[in-house]
Amino acid sequence: MTDKERPLAKPSVQIDNDRVIVTEWRFPPGSHTGWHRHNHDYVVVPITTGELHIFDGKATVPAPLRAGVSYSRQTGVEHDVINPNDFEFVFVEIEVKA
Repeated sequence: MTDKERPLAKPSVQIDNDRVIVTEWRFPPGSHTGWHRHNHDYVVVPITTGELHIFDGKATVPAPLRAGVSYSRQTGVEHDVINPNDFEFVFVEIEVKA
């Protein structure tokens, strides 16, 4: 499936204030975020257990995730996040503003 054929994941911003942005991301099967750059440090809290694929511009790497097991990354990460599963994948992203 090409990027043009992939549906987009659906972000729902829950909080956006002077300190944080909290977004729930829902990925229908086969969907992706589209290429993007993170402008803030962030924490991801998976709601679903499964695997996402991370495309960094050169290679696609599997990222196994477990519900409730968080991870963090720093400002500047660039990638496309893809849901290869046959089920919806959901996570909450918390971006920390400087």
